[in-house]
Amino acid sequence: MSHQVLQPSGWARPRGYANGIAAEGRQVFLAGQIGWNAEQRIVSDDLAVQVRQALANIVELLAAAGARPAHLVRLTWFITSREEYYASIEGIGAAYRETIGRHFPAMSVVVVAGLLESRAKVEIEATAVL
Repeated sequence: MSHQVLQPSGWARPRGYANGIAAEGRQVFLAGQIGWNAEQRIVSDDLAVQVRQALANIVELLAAAGARPAHLVRLTWFITSREEYYASIEGIGAAYRETIGRHFPAMSVVVVAGLLESRAKVEIEATAVL
């Protein structure tokens, strides 16, 4: 995979994400992943634990495509509570680093009124380029 982090001159460096990525290669698009396991059971009502599971699901799907977290070029997060997100930011950061590592693709976080699975607090869509 060939990718380039887009960082315009004079822009402050983003923390924990990239503003943009340019990439060439085979594209892999993953449906939104929530904090449930292979049996489709939500693993916890704790947001950081759900994030860890959603990211683990993404890593497992990437592996099925022959990819790794380093191939991620975009993550879109849908969360149900801004306040809970900020209150859980340390646990979310730890879950991210333990699951994805220190690879930071382009990311967006969107607060939504709810997700289809009633206990889900986060859903993460992913795009990778191999």
